Amino acid sequence: MFLQRAAVALIFGPLALALIYFGDRMGGLVYFVPFAILLALATAEYVQLTRHLGWHVSIWLLLPLVIAQWVVAQWGEPAWVGPSFLVSMLFMLTAVLYSYEKQSSQTVAVDWMAYMGGFLLLGWLGSHFFSLRGIPYYAWQWTVLAMLTTWIADSGAYLVGKFVAGKYVLGKHQLSPRLSPNKTVEGFFGGLVLGTFFTVLIGYFLQLPLWPLVILGLLITILGPLGDLSISLLKREAGVKDSGNLLPGHGGALDRVDTLLWAVTIAYYLALYLPPLS
Repeated sequence: MFLQRAAVALIFGPLALALIYFGDRMGGLVYFVPFAILLALATAEYVQLTRHLGWHVSIWLLLPLVIAQWVVAQWGEPAWVGPSFLVSMLFMLTAVLYSYEKQSSQTVAVDWMAYMGGFLLLGWLGSHFFSLRGIPYYAWQWTVLAMLTTWIADSGAYLVGKFVAGKYVLGKHQLSPRLSPNKTVEGFFGGLVLGTFFTVLIGYFLQLPLWPLVILGLLITILGPLGDLSISLLKREAGVKDSGNLLPGHGGALDRVDTLLWAVTIAYYLALYLPPLS
């Protein structure tokens, strides 16, 4: 399993980094198209999970609305974000109310929350994949760093939890026994240390300031696993192991972006409130 995961990472990791670096080519399409496809697949998997749970979320409604958020983030003005968000919410609310009036769903209140959850997760958080790449300074550096921090922390947690915990330290303690039995407290701290360390190291070579790097590393490695566990909750309730089978050893698209969604959002707002660097 580990070798399979490593092989896939070695193939697709450099490809993703190249797409980020050359992301402003062809008016941004070089970056937008592949990441939009990945997020669209994740959206489809989210809808499929809701169906396993007996909820009624339409991919034909949710997907266009989240794509609209990505397009606004990539090419729109900041002033467009609020109105597009509001219009999308009105579309979803109208669809749910219509469903209630037609009695086509017995879980209307839950359906509404499922729409909102998917929209916030994949529409709003997902839009930061494109907002971050479009910041006026150090755009590709911040985007690369957000993704590398996530991957390193995830790999560090996996390696420490699987090969170190219980063998070279005092014990092996489950982080969330019901949601994700394979995650360990030792792995969490291993990811925290390795993720933060390499964030600072890589950020130094990318000429980014020190203190935001420390904050970025800590926030992503601490809050990122919550994104992973939130999707684990849906999968556990739906009775499935992975959200899909997009990549061998890595699960589906939603499994791949659950932590990245939070990482790029954290990086965006951290970079946004930094002064331009000379």
